[in-house]
Amino acid sequence: MTRIFLLEDDKSFGEVLKAYLEIHKFNVFWVQDGQEALDKFNVGKFDFCILDIMLPKIDGFTVAQSIREQAPEIPFIFLTAKTLKEDEVKGYELGADDYIKKPFDSEVLIYKIKAILGRGVKRKATDEHLFDIGNIHFNSLIRELTIKNENKTHLLSPKEAQLLHLLLIRKSQVLERQFALNTIWGNNNYFTTRSMDVYITKLRKYLKADNRIQILNIHGTGYRLIFNEA
Repeated sequence: MTRIFLLEDDKSFGEVLKAYLEIHKFNVFWVQDGQEALDKFNVGKFDFCILDIMLPKIDGFTVAQSIREQAPEIPFIFLTAKTLKEDEVKGYELGADDYIKKPFDSEVLIYKIKAILGRGVKRKATDEHLFDIGNIHFNSLIRELTIKNENKTHLLSPKEAQLLHLLLIRKSQVLERQFALNTIWGNNNYFTTRSMDVYITKLRKYLKADNRIQILNIHGTGYRLIFNEA
C-alpha cells in the first residue's frame, strides 16, 4: 500500500483529506505543522508527500527543501491556498511534481497522485542505470551516451556521467546546485562550482543532438533537464 506523508495544518480539512485518501487505499501519515514534519519525516518510510505551504513554525517550502535533500527521488506535490505565480514558480523550482491550488477536484487529485507514482514505477521496473529520452540512450553504469538516430556513442568522464545521471533521475524537476556539488565533488566551494558549470556546458553539447532536450538554468537554485515532446 502506498504510504503518503501529508502535511496540512487545517484540522478539519486534514481529517477529510486523510479519510478520502484512505478510502482510495492509501496509507496516510498526517502532521499539522512544519516543525513536526521535519521531526517525523523518515527516508524510506514514505512513497509520496502532499505538502501545504502556509504553516505554523516552518513553512512548506522549507519542509520540501529538507525532504528533497534527504530523499531526492521521492515525489511530492504542493496542495495550497497560495495562488501567486511566484509561489507556484518557487514550488516547481524546489522540485515539486505538481502545484495544486485550493479549492480542487478530489477525484483529479487521486488521478494526479497515481499518474506521478506510475512514472516512478515504470522507471524502477527497468534497469535503474539505463535511461532513454528522445534520441538519447544513456547507460550510467558504463558511462556511455548514445545518439540513437546517428548511431554515435560518447564515453563520458566520471563526473559528466554522475551529473547527467542526477539530472535524468530528477527529469523535469530541479537539481539543486548544492546537492549536486556535495554529491559529486564532496564540497561546494568556488572552484567546484565553476567546474560543474563547465560540465553542464559539455552535457548541453552532447544533448543538442536532440533539440527537444534542454538543461535549464534555474536562477539561484540549480538546473532542470526537460524534454519537450510537442
